Amino acid sequence: MDFFTGIDQHLAVLRGVLGNVSAEGLARAMGALPDDVVVRVLAEATAVVNAADAVRTVAAGVIAARSGRDAGHAGLAQVRGHRSPVTLVQEITGTTKGDAVRQVRLGEALLESDPDGTGGGEPGADAVPDAAPVVEPWHAPLGAAVLAGVITTTQQDVIRRNLGDPPSSDPGTVDAWRAAAEQLIDEASERTVEELGRAARVVRDVLDPEGAERRFQGRYEARSFRTWTDADGVAHGSFVFDDHGHAWIRAVIDAALRPRTGGPRFVDPTDKAQADALVGDPRTNDQLCYDLILDLLHSGTLADAKTVFGVKQPGIRVVKVVPTETSATGGYVEETGEPIPATFLTQHLCDTGTTECTLDTDGNPLYLGREARLFSPAQKITLALRDGGCRIPACDRPAHYCEAHHIDEYAKGGRTDVDRGILLCTFHHTNLHHHGWHITRHHLGDFTLHRPGQPPVILKPRLALTYTWAGIHPPPHRFRPAA
Repeated sequence: MDFFTGIDQHLAVLRGVLGNVSAEGLARAMGALPDDVVVRVLAEATAVVNAADAVRTVAAGVIAARSGRDAGHAGLAQVRGHRSPVTLVQEITGTTKGDAVRQVRLGEALLESDPDGTGGGEPGADAVPDAAPVVEPWHAPLGAAVLAGVITTTQQDVIRRNLGDPPSSDPGTVDAWRAAAEQLIDEASERTVEELGRAARVVRDVLDPEGAERRFQGRYEARSFRTWTDADGVAHGSFVFDDHGHAWIRAVIDAALRPRTGGPRFVDPTDKAQADALVGDPRTNDQLCYDLILDLLHSGTLADAKTVFGVKQPGIRVVKVVPTETSATGGYVEETGEPIPATFLTQHLCDTGTTECTLDTDGNPLYLGREARLFSPAQKITLALRDGGCRIPACDRPAHYCEAHHIDEYAKGGRTDVDRGILLCTFHHTNLHHHGWHITRHHLGDFTLHRPGQPPVILKPRLALTYTWAGIHPPPHRFRPAA
């Protein structure tokens, strides 16, 4: 299908819904539409914007290619009085310099994905028949997906930046990176941009454990804290965290503020009064964080943790992936999904010990808990490993903010086993019970969400455990072709 045919189809839907509305009357016309139609208008308009953004991005790439150093003062941007293609793009688009840099970078990547300059069609007239074939870069699937409307330029950018370039030009390594890009393209419609970036970092560290170690050390070396006073005499502070420091401070804040920030509702009755007091505290969350950190600094090692945090103690829980023949040892922080190298694991496990939980290659726990009305702490750890947080699409609530939901109603004989439970945040758990939603699962297959009047939705886990077994690893060194 012609590229612009798709845009015309989306515009036709918008025109059919809104009619020949004027700019001044757009808000009034939109305000008169039913809820379902407004949602559809947003989807159709987004499709048009994404397609137009792809055109703009390619144009920025061509401008950059025609404004290179080799062109000198005859370059496209230079002839128009600009030092670089970025400033020309910025002037035309009216965006920030950062946005213009991004447009140029993505445009250049799209051109790299089409090295013969034909857009994937027949070779150009100047092509040399006997010339060596041009090898597509590993990120070519990303460019093709953008032009096909499968992913947006933002998703393309976050996947490529977080995967990074392969550490070598070895064919097996390059193929692994290309397969990783294709895997993430398939997941793009089911993940937020933030989750997509995190998933790409997990895959990158699975494929390149030596690079993961270097990046970890680099973040550790970059750690810093500074204070300054502005012109009005207000004192400020700024942290650059290493991995361990960030995981710890997040655990501290989350443990202290959980009742205020949407944590589970099902708490021990003896803790409810303390939780209610925190919810009613007149301080803002930022003020509570500030007071908490100062209290910790004041108390130091003598702090009474239960007084500060209540029953839920803060701590970093990490997941260690046991190495196989095709994977290197490594892991990630359970609550955030951020990958961590083996050295972090070794240090952490020396401090805290381990709790073993075995899962199959689809993330299903192999050891299931006994029946009871509420899921046990051990079962919730298992659910956290499998689900990674609230499973509702586009929800960003981590595991410790979630509640364990029985997909088979307990009052009607449902079992409190992890294979029949799923993590949902408080908001979506409440939504499920109040709006006629229900979740089904056949044996150990996918969880499926059913909502009245809408098609079923497969609820994907938020963590990327399956990347360890996804078949995208570079081949072992002994199987690689000789250079």
